[in-house]
Amino acid sequence: MANRTSLQAPSPSSTEEDPLTGDIPAQPNQDSMPPAAAPATEPTSGPVTGAVVAASGLPSGLRRFNEADFGAAEEALLACCGSRRWALRLAVHRPYPTVSSLLAAASEASYDLSFSDLTEALADESSMPQPLLGMRAPGSQAAHTALQAAHAAYEARFGHVFVVSLDDCPAEEMLDQVLVSLRARLGNDPDEERSTAAEELRRIALHRLEHLVASHASAAT
Repeated sequence: MANRTSLQAPSPSSTEEDPLTGDIPAQPNQDSMPPAAAPATEPTSGPVTGAVVAASGLPSGLRRFNEADFGAAEEALLACCGSRRWALRLAVHRPYPTVSSLLAAASEASYDLSFSDLTEALADESSMPQPLLGMRAPGSQAAHTALQAAHAAYEARFGHVFVVSLDDCPAEEMLDQVLVSLRARLGNDPDEERSTAAEELRRIALHRLEHLVASHASAAT
């Protein structure tokens, strides 16, 4: 298995391709969708700042997610967390009245991951792009060598890729933060580390999901 650190996805730009573009029916099939929840205006202080609010009262990104083709929504969710049961659970329970309710549902689904669900999600992380290992900060060669060695030791001990949420961590501190986390968690017993990895994966999934919805809001402008 390749030595990799799973990071949360970077914030999308306004020019990023919307993963649900072209998959939203002009008139959703009401027979195949759950009953619509009463729309609620997302507070301006909510997790997605600057979101465009549609005439329905929902942020445009959330409206697009709610109305998207089921398959497109599932694939977008799988890019946030590689557990298919997690993605199916969130997709089937649409529509969501607020971004906060979507994130809360995602968090609950993460806590409910079974052993096999978590194994599936961790295996999916090993194929994710890993920007940290591509960093070439001045004087960081020794740190990168140490990082690769720590990854190898971690995967040999626990049998899965190392995952850590670096939300709000400055780019210049990421390498040191990952090394510190890796070395500290190498001392965990397998059950303890699996619980820690599950919590980090939950945080990463929420970060990705928040940006997924935010990218839709940008695309709708």
